[in-house]
Amino acid sequence: MRALVYLVVGIVGLLETLLPGVFVDAFTRAAYRDTAAVKPRSWFRTVVRIEGAILVLFGLIGLFRTARSARATNADAARDDAATPDTASVDAATR
Repeated sequence: MRALVYLVVGIVGLLETLLPGVFVDAFTRAAYRDTAAVKPRSWFRTVVRIEGAILVLFGLIGLFRTARSARATNADAARDDAATPDTASVDAATR
């Protein structure tokens, strides 16, 4: 579930980085009733693009850490399985 959240954040950040005008227009329409009276400043799209890049970075780092922790957990489980004797072999050895 956590990996899915990081993936969605990364995809939204990528779209925000590539298409900042679409995001600004969509959120302006959602926030204001009369969008004709509202005009974003000239630097605002650059800020939106930077925010998108930060979201992409956050998503990638989160996915990397999630994959690393899952790999470590799987390795620990495999090591525990190898260290724990099988009950059938223990029963056969005690007879």
